[in-house]
Amino acid sequence: MKNEEARQEFIQLWGTIGTNWGINRTMAQVHALLLISKDPLGADDVMESLNASRGNVNMNLRALIDWGLVRKTHKSGERREFFIAEKDVWKMARQIIKERKKRELEPVRNSLHELSAVEGDCEETEAFRHMMADLSKLTSETDTALEALMNAERNWVTTTFLKFFANK
Repeated sequence: MKNEEARQEFIQLWGTIGTNWGINRTMAQVHALLLISKDPLGADDVMESLNASRGNVNMNLRALIDWGLVRKTHKSGERREFFIAEKDVWKMARQIIKERKKRELEPVRNSLHELSAVEGDCEETEAFRHMMADLSKLTSETDTALEALMNAERNWVTTTFLKFFANK
């Protein structure tokens, strides 16, 4: 497989993976392109490479900046903005975990806390409260595990996962 073909295949793969993370395909493809680009790219470069509209590219670049996965940079003598992705995959993974927690897990935890305060004394209400408490515990433990993963050193995570899968 030639380099250009491999690059295009990776961009398509990352786009598919991104939809599983809850982001749109184009956002993931923009991220993929910036990940594999040696040099920072301008919005026009991204538009041309992905055959995407200016509005779509600009919106997704801003979203990637909001996620902390891409940053703006400037080139000497250039007026336009350039963009570069975080190249350290460990930092990238931590940032994705952080954003997913903020956007998905924290709102669920807050809602479950509010729902657990349901009023009533009947068995059905008690069963509902019990389920909300169980779900709250699960989300709290998930949050704790994700925090540990975000704060862990790369070697610890790799060693732990290897031991886990070796024991299966």
